[in-house]
Amino acid sequence: MTDTTALSQTETVQSKADVVQVTALTGSIGAAISGVRLTNINDDQFVAIRTAFHEYCMLVFRDQFLSVEEHVAFTARWGEFGFNKMSPQLDDYPMVLPLSNRGKSKAVTENWHYDSTFMTEPPAITTLSARDIPVGGDTMWSNQYLAYETLSPGLKAMLAGVRAEFTGTRLAKLYGLDQVPRCLHPVVRTHPETGRKALYIGKPGDTVPRFEGMTPTESEPLLRFLYEHSAQPDHIYRHQWRNGDLVMWDNRCTMHYAVHDYGNEMRELHRVTISGDRPV
Repeated sequence: MTDTTALSQTETVQSKADVVQVTALTGSIGAAISGVRLTNINDDQFVAIRTAFHEYCMLVFRDQFLSVEEHVAFTARWGEFGFNKMSPQLDDYPMVLPLSNRGKSKAVTENWHYDSTFMTEPPAITTLSARDIPVGGDTMWSNQYLAYETLSPGLKAMLAGVRAEFTGTRLAKLYGLDQVPRCLHPVVRTHPETGRKALYIGKPGDTVPRFEGMTPTESEPLLRFLYEHSAQPDHIYRHQWRNGDLVMWDNRCTMHYAVHDYGNEMRELHRVTISGDRPV
């Protein structure tokens, strides 16, 4: 987003006989896409959607009600599927991760995070299809381009070239794994398609315990500042889910937070990711 004033407008993209309507959801992140059915979009419509995706960082498609096959087919247009071997996948669809209510005590996504940062090559894109939604269970996204761009020049200079350790501690504990996966990534990454810089961080402690070459104690104050800075209210969109929603986001420039306020109610979504490259 090169100009946040543009986000207050509704854009209509005409492609031959088809119209894609793009409506900004906030002044900083997110757009709703209407005028299309994801089961039969043409190439021109897909180009318009891709353009909006890079501009707004995350997209909402209401009332799609995709089958598993249709969800997989739409996501496949964006690249090769990503696979997280730490989590159980859907039978017959190894690229689909079913997300259900494990209870608040076992919720591993109730914090600001990027997906699977413990991997050498974290996923680039995530799509989430809502199948059975309770009251509550909102998800929030935060624009990490803006998180980086609103740092002071001095802090930007200090963070240049700095790497942090990212771990899969929460998932390892959830699934009873003996070894915790971990990987070093830069805390400022450059998006491979847009060329923009984004703050790349996570929850201090169990997700990001330290900076490279530093102890957790030494790292904690700055990690905590960056984590709190990454989720400023004016950089956030909060989504109220409805059955049939398809939401997708760029895992290279947004963090998200899944709110667990729905007790023991049924909640089922399907997640599919597109593989990414190593952050630089």
